[in-house]
Amino acid sequence: MPSPTEAFLAEMLPRQTAAERAMHGGDAEPRTALWSQAGPVSLFGAWLPIRTGWPDVNAAFKRVAAQFSDSREYRFEVVAAGASGDLAYTIGFEHNTVSVNGTPTTYTLRATHVYRREDGEWKIVHRHADRPPDEPEPGESPTGTHSR
Repeated sequence: MPSPTEAFLAEMLPRQTAAERAMHGGDAEPRTALWSQAGPVSLFGAWLPIRTGWPDVNAAFKRVAAQFSDSREYRFEVVAAGASGDLAYTIGFEHNTVSVNGTPTTYTLRATHVYRREDGEWKIVHRHADRPPDEPEPGESPTGTHSR
């Protein structure tokens, strides 16, 4: 019998990976379907100011998705995860090869998600993502100069 964490990951990660691939192809709807619309929810995005409350979080997803296209790879590398009762979390790295505002780029984000089970289904209630300290800005070479 799988542990609560193993059961959570088996249920949630395939759905979340598919939603993130869609997001990076310009479609925010699959991501929004995974999020709780009941408060509290929060988003500490890599390229956005902090957003709280479903209306602001949902609007941010639409703005971000509009910047993405041509998703060639999305992979979530789990570093740590846990699930107990109706709460769960994941910590890991999101590896992306995608176009951002029409410019092909590859980047990695550190990402933390918090989940709450609502009516028997896992929903995301918090996301915090940022670049690892040694990760260059998208469009910047590892030496700190912009590539064209």
